[in-house]
Order: sequence, then C-alpha cells, then structure tokens
Amino acid sequence: MKKLFFLPVLMVMLMSAYAPATYKVDTNSSVIVWKGYKVTGQHTGTVKVQNGNLVMDNGVLTGGSFDIDMTSIKDTDLEGEWADKLVGHLKSDDFFGTAKYTTSKFVITRAIPQDTKGNYKITGNLTIKETTKEIKFLASVTENAGTVTASGKMTIDRSDFNVRYGSGSFFDGLGDKTIYDEFDLQVSLVAKK
Repeated sequence: MKKLFFLPVLMVMLMSAYAPATYKVDTNSSVIVWKGYKVTGQHTGTVKVQNGNLVMDNGVLTGGSFDIDMTSIKDTDLEGEWADKLVGHLKSDDFFGTAKYTTSKFVITRAIPQDTKGNYKITGNLTIKETTKEIKFLASVTENAGTVTASGKMTIDRSDFNVRYGSGSFFDGLGDKTIYDEFDLQVSLVAKK
C-alpha cells in the first residue's frame, strides 16, 4: 500500500523538477536603449520596461513577453531644452502618441537555440500604436542561480507601425531633414523566480 502512495508522489516531484519555470522581469534592473538615425546624425536614449516574464524549460528559453512604458522615453545625447524638445516630439502624435498609446508590447513566438552558449534566434510579435508585426533578431540568454539575463538588438522599421514623420518613404524633398525609418532597440532584461 505504501508503494502505491509513494509512486504518484515521486512522479509529481519529478515532473515539477522539469516543468518550465517562469521568471518575472525585474524592471529596476532591465532597460531598453534606443537609437534613431537621420541624415545629419543620430540620437540615443532609454525607455523603461514596464513588466514581463521569461520562460525557461530545463535551461532553454521557450517563451516570454515584456511591455514597454512609452511614456518613459528619455534622450541621453542632448541636454536641457534640446533634450526636452526631442522627447516631447517623440511622445507627440507625430511619432509614438504616448498620451493614447502608453505601452508597446513584445511577445516571443519562437526561440531557436543557435548553440550551447545561450545564443538564440528570436521570433516574436511587436505591437506599437495598435499595429502588430513579426520581427526576428539574435539574443543571448543565460540562467544562473535563479536569475535569467537576456539581451539582444532589435532593428525596427517605424513605417511598419504608421510612424511617418520625416520619413523618406512617405514624403519627398525632405533633404537633410530626413529621419531614417529604421531604429534600434538594445533590450537588456533581468528576470528572477
């Protein structure tokens, strides 16, 4: 009789030992650095991760998502009124319309290991201003002592998300006022059990 009771308990213990683990993103330790390009140069800044999670199964990334607080956009390469002016413009309806669209979201749909060193090809859905597009990028993910760190660089085409201001794809004759469609997001996430 004791053996019959012990076997189901043992099975549950073994299954839970290999069950996928969800790690909650630590928003204070995570950051997204953005970089936008124009004919005459570039601008850089940060935006905060609002929340998120990463799912690991026996040391392998299998899923996850994170929300971006679009109201937290900051510029890091300008100072004073110039930085305030740029940030105000990025938050306006010309760009991301953060009064209406306060968050953007990324959801992993596939994480394909590239080697045994924690390098992945990530496919997922990015939502900006109610438009969702599939994007792919390379990322590095490590799991150690109850903490997962993940980093990768996304290159986003803003014209896919109806962000048209200063885009040569939509307007002619912009000359050196042209702002390139592609911008980069360097995502660095720290997640804990």
